[in-house]
Amino acid sequence: MFLLSNLVLALARLVNLVLIAYMWIVIARAVLSWVNPDPYNPLVRFIHRVTEPVLRPIRHRLPTVGMGLDLSPLVVLLGIWFLQWFLVESLRDLAVSLR
Repeated sequence: MFLLSNLVLALARLVNLVLIAYMWIVIARAVLSWVNPDPYNPLVRFIHRVTEPVLRPIRHRLPTVGMGLDLSPLVVLLGIWFLQWFLVESLRDLAVSLR
């Protein structure tokens, strides 16, 4: 049973690592929106290509009535934190209970 426990624990760590990496990519996207980066820079294009599929639906659903402020990165960061608190911790608890 310890093999299954280790597998679930490794999955929890992997999910946590992916969520942390995506969180930093979203933060980089928010910082890039404050400056005027070169749109042909490969790093800028990668960040936009990775974050836009997640940010676009949230951006269309958020009411911005005259604010001109994009709060979608904040919503995505809150979602990432929720997934870390709920999903990763649940997987860790499951791994501990399987031992």
